[in-house]
Amino acid sequence: MNVKTQSSPLPGAHDAASPDPAPAEGEKKETLGSFLRFLAMLLLAVLMVRIFLWSPFSIPSESMLPRLMNGDYLIANKSAYGYSNYSLPIDTPLKPGRIFASQPERGDIVIFKHPIDKTDYIKRVIGLPGDSVALVDGQIMLNGELVPREAMPDLEIPMSINTSCAWGGEEGTNEAGAAICSYSRFRETLPGGPSYDVLDFGNVPADSHPPKIIPEGHMFVLGDNRDNSRDSRFEARAGDAVGIVPQDNLVGEAAILIWSTDGSAEWIKPWTWFSAARWDRFGDGL
Repeated sequence: MNVKTQSSPLPGAHDAASPDPAPAEGEKKETLGSFLRFLAMLLLAVLMVRIFLWSPFSIPSESMLPRLMNGDYLIANKSAYGYSNYSLPIDTPLKPGRIFASQPERGDIVIFKHPIDKTDYIKRVIGLPGDSVALVDGQIMLNGELVPREAMPDLEIPMSINTSCAWGGEEGTNEAGAAICSYSRFRETLPGGPSYDVLDFGNVPADSHPPKIIPEGHMFVLGDNRDNSRDSRFEARAGDAVGIVPQDNLVGEAAILIWSTDGSAEWIKPWTWFSAARWDRFGDGL
């Protein structure tokens, strides 16, 4: 800012910078109004991103182990499959079905609304319209062909508040003496190349499922933790299994992990916010 000087009328007096005049009342109001307008525009921009582009979700269960753990927080791409009233924070129908619709691919991890109770669920897409999907002794049969599956080293997960040792796991300790839970793990590869790890603990009734042709506009989804997931193998029930899911119920595609906690943090102990974090999971693409 340029500083103006003013000559003193008294002989020998030093020049002095005159203070800036106090802003007028109208200028104060204009400045406050500009700031409030900026805040309103910023909030609107955040809201638009939240509604139409990217949205955070948390994982409250272990049905998607080993890829997703209870206590994970992720960002979902809401534009991946188009938009419907299920994509919005409130049930406001845009039009019947979806706009800018596109179909998920086999292997995608998708977030969708439960067909009955409309809560958010997350599973992996296995079958698309026209596909024949069956399970034989726990192995997927897609369009008459068994999906390749190979045994992998057991998965070892540190025990914590968010990671109990569920049915099918075996409690133990690692080399450092910390409590862990071990699960039998397999690598599954779908047609076209998508490959991912699943957990399977032996023969249970849900490991056998008769062939089912997926109707138009629907998808067959499974949890990666096969024996601890209520998915398309079961009839849809409120608060329970999801059945064959309408694609109109899609909310978005799981994209990236942004936070993960083992559940041991306490609000009144800020240092536990850091000790509870699973730092090695941050930024993992899905």
